[in-house]
Amino acid sequence: MAIARWLVLAPHADDETLGCGALIADAASRGALAGVVIVTDGVGSHSHDGPASRARLVAARRREAARAVRVLAGPAHPPPLFLDWPDAQPFAAGEPGFERARRRLTALCRQRRVDALAVTARHEPHCDHEAAYRLASAVASSAMRPVTVFEYVVWAPEPPGEGYRALRTPPILIGLRNAALAAHISQLTPQFGEGFRLPAAKLRMPASDLLYERTGLNARAEKPAP
Repeated sequence: MAIARWLVLAPHADDETLGCGALIADAASRGALAGVVIVTDGVGSHSHDGPASRARLVAARRREAARAVRVLAGPAHPPPLFLDWPDAQPFAAGEPGFERARRRLTALCRQRRVDALAVTARHEPHCDHEAAYRLASAVASSAMRPVTVFEYVVWAPEPPGEGYRALRTPPILIGLRNAALAAHISQLTPQFGEGFRLPAAKLRMPASDLLYERTGLNARAEKPAP
């Protein structure tokens, strides 16, 4: 997929850096990054005492994602697209919210000539990560152009099993990836009070990404019904 145009789907702001930071930087450097999509609003990382608290965190996580993508892709690249699905309450296939997102991303794939979608792996242990995979599969099936889905791992303890081929991206300067992750202040500091913190192990990121493409019968079995 060296000449592919990539669209990256991240369930939450910070997943784009943790799982696909090297891909984003490499594709952008070659003019092959069609865009980055953040699926959820990310409010589930902290508790809230009312709508104002939720709105502040949503706005902060949008700014953080935009800053991280700017670091990885360069200042000229457009900011991420935010779908604003409710965090930890993903839409199921066929529901209006899922179908609106599918149609929006399908149109984006056609407009920007997307060849490859990068998304969190189906076996990731978080409902939003699995839902993002289902969304990417539905988009690829309805894009009316060849679009290959590649999976990446953020939280799963192991990569996908048999029935995949792996693609390793070219390495990037690790300082670039670290700078992008540092943009996600809400996930690294107590700025918004007690809440989720990225564990120390996640701060040690590799210079390359591993992406996984389903092959053979494994790939055909995953295609959504028309």
